Amino acid sequence: MTSLHADEAFLGHYQLSHDPFAPRVPGFKFFPAQRKPVLGQLHHLARYSQLLLVVTGPLGSGKTLLRQALVASTNKQSVQSVVVSARGAGDAAGVLRQVAQALDVSTAEPNAILKQVVQLGLTGQEVYLLVDDAEQLDESALEALLALAAGTPEGRPHVFLFGESSLIAELEQISGEQELFHVIELQPYEEEETREYLAQRLEGAGQGIELFSASQISDIHESSDGWPGTINQVARDAMIEAMIASRSAVKRPKMGFTMPKKHVLAISAVVVVAVAAAWLIPGRNKAPTTAGAPTEQAQLPLGKPTPNVEFANSGQPTNLPMVGQPVMRGPLAEEAGGISEGDDGVPVEGSSATPPTVTTTAPPAGVPAGQPAAKPAPAPTPAPAQVATAKPAPVAKPVAPAPVAKPATAAKPAEKPVTVAKAGAAGSSWYTSQPTGNFVVQILGTSSEANAQAFVKEQGGEYRYFKKVLNGKPLFVITYGNFSSRAAAESAIKALPAKVQAGKPWPRTVASVQQELATTR
Repeated sequence: MTSLHADEAFLGHYQLSHDPFAPRVPGFKFFPAQRKPVLGQLHHLARYSQLLLVVTGPLGSGKTLLRQALVASTNKQSVQSVVVSARGAGDAAGVLRQVAQALDVSTAEPNAILKQVVQLGLTGQEVYLLVDDAEQLDESALEALLALAAGTPEGRPHVFLFGESSLIAELEQISGEQELFHVIELQPYEEEETREYLAQRLEGAGQGIELFSASQISDIHESSDGWPGTINQVARDAMIEAMIASRSAVKRPKMGFTMPKKHVLAISAVVVVAVAAAWLIPGRNKAPTTAGAPTEQAQLPLGKPTPNVEFANSGQPTNLPMVGQPVMRGPLAEEAGGISEGDDGVPVEGSSATPPTVTTTAPPAGVPAGQPAAKPAPAPTPAPAQVATAKPAPVAKPVAPAPVAKPATAAKPAEKPVTVAKAGAAGSSWYTSQPTGNFVVQILGTSSEANAQAFVKEQGGEYRYFKKVLNGKPLFVITYGNFSSRAAAESAIKALPAKVQAGKPWPRTVASVQQELATTR
């Protein structure tokens, strides 16, 4: 996907004909008032100065746009412009080869090129030699270009270098005490120029500046420091954030009512208790008896004392609970380790607090004692268990009840392991796995992956980088950290080392990084 065919969702949401903030948009020409004097200065120095001319500014400062304006504003009949790139051909041989090919010179040497320049001068044509990405020129290439700029008494080309500020130190080292070049440093846009720039970008894509409020324009200008390349990134980030926010706002929850599972289980437990209590309501008929084994069902009339059920030979009656109340005897509660409740205070099904089913019917002979959760007196001598009916039983030695089994504790679900991103990792996998609403701090961009790797290795910690395409060329963008809000990212910038802050780092959303990674693919 190219920069002119951005994500369809982004274009469709804002009804754009193309991505307004793509690096290269055909037909787009924005030249603020402050750059016009710079353009005039370049034309003036080309005519009257014998020095090599250097135009510097950070990445995305508009150097390429100025170079295009310089070529477009020359008289094509009197000036032949030769544009070469130092990217991938930064040595003397690579640069001279491009110049010789453009001027139709068979030998890629300074003397042969100068002879051709002199011949063109005799026909009334000057030669403008413009070099993009000049910060990538090595020492041999800079020496060759200085020699061409000096020329001969008969003629010389006008050499312009467009690059980052690191280029100046290389030229100073080669020149020594001689004055061989002149530097023009580009200045960032003012806030009003930023607004005009945004308006022209949006109008070219079929929309207007009304997409941004005045406060948003101020924020974009402040975050970008007025550099057009960074304005593009920050403005696009703001539009993507607004798109995501609007799409999240229109989402509605699913219709219908779904009760949480734990509530369903709790209600089930209450129903079980209610059914058990219903059997204890006064007035119900006695249960049928079997010949030779009479049994009685206890009835609990309201307002009367609670009847007792007495274990044979225990000598201690046990009170039944009131009608409708769940039973949790002391020893059982202690064994269970307390009552476990859900978030709403209702005991959870299967927990130690789930009330048991209660019946007062005496079990048949042979059933182990201890079914009712009661604590009888300790017995000195074990004896076979005999359970009496509601009538008094003959005196006998007490029988120890079977020990109450300790309820099995529900196994605690294993916690889901938290994945921690490895700091300093390269590539797109880390960025694509992060929440789109998070923020990272963009430190800098470089055309050399080796430089990006060296920077990340030197700083360590939360530094990492990803690859994108800018102006049709690879760019390696270094970021720092992972923050849940813009405010947190801005606070982190203030704590960065001074040399890192010198590059004017700025916060951006993970969504914007993911969008750039998608367009790069």
